[in-house]
Amino acid sequence: MSTASASAPAPSSLRERKKRRTRQLLVDTSLELFTERGFGNVTLDELCDSVEVSKRTFFRYFTSKEDVAMAPTQDLWLTFINVLETADLGPADRPVLLLIQDTLLTALDRTTTDDWSHRVLLSRNLAERTPSMDAHGLHFCDRTTRAALATLHRRLDIPDPADLRPRLAVDMVVAAFHCALATWASATGTATNTTPSPDSLSAHTRHAFTALAAAPTFPVTPRQDTSPRP
Repeated sequence: MSTASASAPAPSSLRERKKRRTRQLLVDTSLELFTERGFGNVTLDELCDSVEVSKRTFFRYFTSKEDVAMAPTQDLWLTFINVLETADLGPADRPVLLLIQDTLLTALDRTTTDDWSHRVLLSRNLAERTPSMDAHGLHFCDRTTRAALATLHRRLDIPDPADLRPRLAVDMVVAAFHCALATWASATGTATNTTPSPDSLSAHTRHAFTALAAAPTFPVTPRQDTSPRP
């Protein structure tokens, strides 16, 4: 094999890189336009014109404006599903909750970058004031949960298909991550327009998982009612 042919990239690899660049340009441009002008004030035609692609090309990557605007967080959960499908599941007696937590932490390590952090913040800010994005997120979360459960039932020996514990474990991890994400996002320095680091998101997530483990035994003491009675 010649040196030239050995070093030349395979055509399929070149196509994949072009596809990834196009997809990322659609995400970045949509977040920029939606943030500047408002989600409802940017048409799909305008978005495609800004990236110089056809609507047909857009729909190869995304199903809607909501889909492209929420791509940063969705990419993390798609990586989570991929890790869950392919990773070593560990010892036989490993609690399913720990398996799911470790899977999400691995997905975070594979997904998060400084650019990703910035995109996530823009997407979250848009979702807070765009009901259709919030609804899209709920549907995506439901699909992701179903995919995770299907993978768990396929890869683990779960005798009872109706066993609620795997579903509850997934739901608890998702809830803990949402708490971590909200805390992480609130650390944004609004005065300096800084973005919290992706490493700090992993730290917030680990902290949320620690709190999750302690939540079932969290003791509470009723407050003494000191208000005057009528």
